[in-house]
Amino acid sequence: MVKYYFYTILVLMIFGVPAVSSRFGTQVDELAQIFGNATSQLAAVILSHNPKSIADIQAKYSASPITADSSSIIPIVQPKVRILLVPGHEPDFGGTEFGSLKERDMTVELAQNLSGFLANNSHYQVITTRDKNQWLPTFANYFKNNWQDIIDWEKASAKDMAYRISIGSSTPSVPIIIHNNAPGDVVNRLYGITKWANENDIDITIHIHFNDDSVHPYNVPGSHSGFAIYVPEHQYGNSTTSKAVAETIFKRLSKYNPVSDLGGESTGIVEEPSLIAIGAHDTANAASMLIEYAYIYEPQFTNPDTRSLALKDLAYQTYLGLEDFFGSKTVYALGSSYDTVALPHSWMQAISDKNVQNADVFALQTALLNDGEYPPKQSDLNQCPRTGKFGLCTREALQAFQQKYSINDEVDTVGKKTRQILNQTFGGTNTL
Repeated sequence: MVKYYFYTILVLMIFGVPAVSSRFGTQVDELAQIFGNATSQLAAVILSHNPKSIADIQAKYSASPITADSSSIIPIVQPKVRILLVPGHEPDFGGTEFGSLKERDMTVELAQNLSGFLANNSHYQVITTRDKNQWLPTFANYFKNNWQDIIDWEKASAKDMAYRISIGSSTPSVPIIIHNNAPGDVVNRLYGITKWANENDIDITIHIHFNDDSVHPYNVPGSHSGFAIYVPEHQYGNSTTSKAVAETIFKRLSKYNPVSDLGGESTGIVEEPSLIAIGAHDTANAASMLIEYAYIYEPQFTNPDTRSLALKDLAYQTYLGLEDFFGSKTVYALGSSYDTVALPHSWMQAISDKNVQNADVFALQTALLNDGEYPPKQSDLNQCPRTGKFGLCTREALQAFQQKYSINDEVDTVGKKTRQILNQTFGGTNTL
């Protein structure tokens, strides 16, 4: 209904102003030019807003990647699901930091892993906005050549939303979580990414981020943990599809990772009206989400021995969540028989609390989780996340595992008998 109001206004601007101008002369010509510019931006907002439906993007996935016309030897290439990955923040600044860790670098590493999984599936075409050093040429050139257009489009979108609120077709919203304000040029690039995605038929946009607890001292971990997925508010055109995709990703991530225990994020999927990344002012056509994958100070990231494995596993869970959304029959892709890159694993040496953090412990926690013993009873993944650290949570889960298999002489240690059971059950070869 709102579009019909705007179409009426556009008709009046397009036909009415020139008519008045022809009668009253040059002063109205100036007014006509102003109206003409406003009309152009308003029309761009109205006509470019065509949110993706669930059926739209699932139809792309279900089409065969290549079909052949029986009357021709030339193959007909079917459209692929176009996914845009946006590693959070600028290549050279922005984002949270903890010790030597920089969020803006971690987001790129996770994006590269996710891009690799997607690129190996013929149903997807994946585009990434930047690497650790720079915006990739497509986006650097787009920002440079369309800077003022992006600004005008952003302003027109804000006016569009203000008008919708004024006539009661939309309602003002208050964000659940207060987010940091971004500098003006960063804001413009974020809107520019959305505008580019609209113009280039992107189906799903995933913004990749890591969280931080703003009240903890420097170099001292904060008190919160876990992930959250932000999606557009329910009154936005791309909300339904965004939430449907987010729900399948959430289900995958929550098996192995805690949901954020920060107030407002504990539902796991958070509807947000004002995040530019996911379509503030109802600007995005693609199913859009911003995933805060974890808190940057969590031990699996601060330890170099487990960081890359943890990031790759988060990417794999995201990939599997996308596959679930499309109803893929291949639950575990790329040759793996597990839904995690931490398994299978070969345990070759004894493990105890003397091994403070390492990949063997991370894999052990993953195996114990799959065996139903991790986290230990009366605990959850916020209290006992997979960190690669052999602490109280791991000792209690290991004890329950050993009791199940009648191992009584390897207390608080992954000894020979325990390793044998682990390797028989969770060992093998992983091609990922």
